[in-house]
Amino acid sequence: MTTPDARSGTGRPAELFFEDLVPGLTVDLGVVTVDADEMVAFARRFDPQWYHVDPELAAASRHGGLIASGFYTVSLFMRAYVDHLLSRAAADASPGLEELRWLAPVRAGDRLAVRVDVMGARPSTARPGLGTVSLTGTMLRLGPDDRPEQEVLRTRFRGWFAVRPVEADPAEAEAADSTPADADRPGADRPDGGPIAADPSSAGAADGDPTASGGSAEAQPHD
Repeated sequence: MTTPDARSGTGRPAELFFEDLVPGLTVDLGVVTVDADEMVAFARRFDPQWYHVDPELAAASRHGGLIASGFYTVSLFMRAYVDHLLSRAAADASPGLEELRWLAPVRAGDRLAVRVDVMGARPSTARPGLGTVSLTGTMLRLGPDDRPEQEVLRTRFRGWFAVRPVEADPAEAEAADSTPADADRPGADRPDGGPIAADPSSAGAADGDPTASGGSAEAQPHD
């Protein structure tokens, strides 16, 4: 059975882990074509400013026509990120983003090339078993010849990814299977079968410290 830590962002078995996302790696997230109806429907629902939803006002303005909501554009980036990377990687949540910039207007029919670059990676101090990966995402408008014409979006963010699970050593597993069944029974190695630990209720009584087993968690950075 595939454990949660070994599943991708879409729930399928993961093939990429924290160790695979090394600084300098670039991942092609494909090409997205902006759909006119979807672009306007998104704006009407979430960002109904006139230059996103009113064709006449937009045409008479300096924009020369409807332009996409920036949040629609970054949603297109997110979908490409999920489809082409998170669907393969052992992705956990994201602690957030540091930068989100809309560098040029996006219009219906635009073809946007999407990619993500790994800028840094280190084990997480807040989430054992995960690594923090720093990423830069970009979207570039393509011309008729499929060459990049202009960068329209840039974002910098971090993601948590599970470290690769350690497979059990077959020799150790075989040794464990051959261990006598009563080896783990309390008192099995004691002639009198007596207790092997002091009564927890008496712990600390000798030195007069009834709170010897207490403690407080230290705050940790959320990396």
